[in-house]
Amino acid sequence: MEVSGNQFDLIVVGGGIMGSCTAYEAAKRGHRVLLLEQFDFLHHLGSSHGESRTIRCTYPEHYYTQMVLESFRLWGEAESEVGYQVLTETTQFDMGPAGNKSLQSVVANSTGASSNLEAQVLNHSQVADKFSGTFGLPEDWIGVATERGGIIKPTKALAMFQALAIRRGAVLKDRMEVVDINKDRHAKILVTTSTKHQFWANKCVVTAGAWTQKLVKTVSGLHLPIQPLHTVICYWKIKQGFEKHLSPEGGFPTFASYGSPYIYGTPSMEFPGLIKIAMHGGHRCDPDQRDWNAGKSTNSGSLIEPVRQWIREVMPDRVEADGPVLTQACMYSMTPDEDFVIDFLGGEFGKDVVVAGGFSGHGFKMGPVIGRILAQMAINGSEGTGVEMEWFRVRRFDDDTHGNVKEYEDQMIALRTHALYFTEEMA
Repeated sequence: MEVSGNQFDLIVVGGGIMGSCTAYEAAKRGHRVLLLEQFDFLHHLGSSHGESRTIRCTYPEHYYTQMVLESFRLWGEAESEVGYQVLTETTQFDMGPAGNKSLQSVVANSTGASSNLEAQVLNHSQVADKFSGTFGLPEDWIGVATERGGIIKPTKALAMFQALAIRRGAVLKDRMEVVDINKDRHAKILVTTSTKHQFWANKCVVTAGAWTQKLVKTVSGLHLPIQPLHTVICYWKIKQGFEKHLSPEGGFPTFASYGSPYIYGTPSMEFPGLIKIAMHGGHRCDPDQRDWNAGKSTNSGSLIEPVRQWIREVMPDRVEADGPVLTQACMYSMTPDEDFVIDFLGGEFGKDVVVAGGFSGHGFKMGPVIGRILAQMAINGSEGTGVEMEWFRVRRFDDDTHGNVKEYEDQMIALRTHALYFTEEMA
């Protein structure tokens, strides 16, 4: 496929995991594709960088489970095409108070007649046996173990999809901040950058991460309820003698701990002797004016102190809880219900512009399937197939600003309490 000049079938705005997967999927279908990124490719300013992301099929929301299962397949296809590995499969372990409604929904979705996850529901003593005493759960906690978990190397994965997109004929340009999108007199989509470059296409996908809300507001006047959060990823020292036990080779799982707060972690893989354990949450921020120290203090807004306390209660014999050895900054793009926004922009753009955002700290694992959906929507002008798209429409916020109504509000309340209220003066 030969591409030249500034005319394309599809322009994708945003070179993170969603945009890169979309560019790859569209180019694979033989379309002329341009991917625009405002910073350098593989930058560390957004949500698609770093050393690890978890992949898990265990969700309170049933509609994510099938999306993750399909993503597992698509990750494997991409790895086969490129010739190297970005995903290491592990056990996935979810835990929390037996009465936690979100965890109860995880159990129901993982063990129901329609589930093929073959999940084990374990009491606290069975958990101790399965993981050799690594997790010391309270007596009123339970665990859910499945074999469909894993660790994704995000920067490596992002580079993989960009390389595959180029191999399929896509054009990739970085340091191209998009400042305007409109229709010209021929009804073509015209994309303008801050450097005064202009590009035309039949269709456009906007998936700009934490900058999606700003760009969509500028382009269409539509306010998307997507709140950027600055978050802190923590790596803790493993106690001497247990380093191999907490690795993928030692059978240690990716894990999530339900409750207030929500804690998650991955096996020791990226830094020898360290394990990633962090809190799901963050401080409201302007992505262009971040406080890079937010969340690191020991005050009420700390993203570290709740993790330290969790380690002392659940993994005291395996992990040093004095403090993290290493921290890294990342961003979430949160919606009120933590569900994605994947929809046509509408208005003067109709179905010619698709917007995707609000991946709320759990979307990376689904990048391949979301890229396929976005390519289908943009090219065909119809919603993606095989996915319950009604959960992701923009108009769900019209009648209720909280978005989708869920039966397990405990986790949502916990997130609002422990994350969104931080640094309210920045809201």
